[in-house]
Amino acid sequence: GIDTGDTSWILVSTALVLFMNIPGLALFYAGLVRGKNVLSVLMHCFVLTATMTVLWLVCGYSLAFSTTGMVEGTVNLKSFVGSLDLAMLNGVDGSTTEGTIPKLLHFAFQMTFFIITPALMVGAFVERMKFS
Repeated sequence: GIDTGDTSWILVSTALVLFMNIPGLALFYAGLVRGKNVLSVLMHCFVLTATMTVLWLVCGYSLAFSTTGMVEGTVNLKSFVGSLDLAMLNGVDGSTTEGTIPKLLHFAFQMTFFIITPALMVGAFVERMKFS
């Protein structure tokens, strides 16, 4: 069943990780660049957040967490890459669980890491690339 303590902890953690990216990482990188590039850096971070959220919804979560085709004791491609059975959150609602938390919360928590990972790379091309 769903544990309220676990759920509230993961909910707070999800918010904290999301705030690491928007506004945390965006403002951090904006502070490292010259004034003329601040808007470009902020747009990189915001657009990246929106793009990665849609990508996670469409296929990322399913490829990462679908267990269809996995066989216990056997290593095959399905052991590493899931299927598209959970694409667009197919079959996932508020009543399904991942351990002791709702599966939708698990989706959101994992999505925050999916968002921040490529956002860390923005610092590599800051002031080298123009957002337009």
